[in-house]
Amino acid sequence: MIKKIILGISLLFSTALLAQESVSSPSSFYGIGDAKFKGTNENRAMGSVGVLVDSIHINLQNPASYSFLKYTALTLGGTTTKTTFKTDSAEETANRTAIDYLAIGLPLGKAAVGFGLVPYTSVGYNVVNIDTTAGDTRTKTYQGEGGINKVFLGGGYRISPKLSVGLDLQYNFGTIETNSVVFITEPEVPLGSRTKNKTIYSGFGVTAGVYYQTKLQNKLEWASSLTYTPPSKMSAETSRNVATVTYGVSGIEYVDSNVNVEVPDAKLKMPTKVALGTAFGRSKKWFVGTELTFQDSNDLGSLGNLPNVDYESSTRFAIGGYYIPKYNSFRSYFERMVYRAGFRYENTGLVLNGKTINDTAVSLGFGFPVGANVSNINIGLEYGKKGTTSNGLIQENYFSINVGLSLSDRWFVKPKYE
Repeated sequence: MIKKIILGISLLFSTALLAQESVSSPSSFYGIGDAKFKGTNENRAMGSVGVLVDSIHINLQNPASYSFLKYTALTLGGTTTKTTFKTDSAEETANRTAIDYLAIGLPLGKAAVGFGLVPYTSVGYNVVNIDTTAGDTRTKTYQGEGGINKVFLGGGYRISPKLSVGLDLQYNFGTIETNSVVFITEPEVPLGSRTKNKTIYSGFGVTAGVYYQTKLQNKLEWASSLTYTPPSKMSAETSRNVATVTYGVSGIEYVDSNVNVEVPDAKLKMPTKVALGTAFGRSKKWFVGTELTFQDSNDLGSLGNLPNVDYESSTRFAIGGYYIPKYNSFRSYFERMVYRAGFRYENTGLVLNGKTINDTAVSLGFGFPVGANVSNINIGLEYGKKGTTSNGLIQENYFSINVGLSLSDRWFVKPKYE
């Protein structure tokens, strides 16, 4: 039965994942959008720490972890987020619901294979700016949508009971559409200009991972994780249309000028990324881990050479863990639940008006066992703050509810009795 469920859900969610607009953020205006994937719901509830692995959940942050799977597993998750945007003088809210990931892991003895689809970046903004610096009043409207998705195929292999290695091959693809309109509103001029861009992105990438675990004294266990993503190239093919426009009864209407402008194809360099984590605890009881992620600065300034915008190396620090009162309890369902918590601090690498944009969040999560404890529903809560109101910038306060489903079953096992 679970095989049919996995197939049906895979088809449904892969279609929805490609079609969604999953973010509402002015910061997604820059570059190729906001980085979207922060781990499965289990990891995200622990501050996005990716060093903790087990035999029933797919850890999509380190391909070496696939080899620890004992069951064929399907994992998928979604998020609903309410964001409050604040400046020194105004405040607005927005809501977004999106699918975050879909993946399947297949154990093959000492080896395992994982494949799936996750959003890489997401774009979603609608910003109005009134500019009076040129001696007149210009109303500028910016809109953008789309994003880049990542489909991956990877494998992990256990060299020994303590050491595992893995590799993910990735194909990044997607479309980002932007629309900007500028009108001079004082003194009154009926005409404005509209620029519409449609950029198609594509490129390959790879991530290598190593995972090590061993037993310590007093029944404690220690684990460490290392992943490395080398630099890669992504092509960008842009079509641009420029028009003179005016306001009409039905909104913005074209006037005499509406031309297509040739834009040279570009090659974007995607930066190197390294993540190093360590954790200790007792399996099926409690674990605490921490992780540091480093990423080089990118060359996304070539996408427009915008003023007061710069990029720098980004870093992320995360700490989190879980606690299970009694995983095999027959007396109490709540004793078999998994309780998770975490904290995350990230320098996003985006610099606006001389200010580095940081993202800080705390998280809490609950794992609800389903059936024989190998399948579960995971619910997480996350509250965070991104950006600042100083230097004329926008601060984002967000609250997310994350829901994930992990279905596990044994495949390729011949029954003893027909």
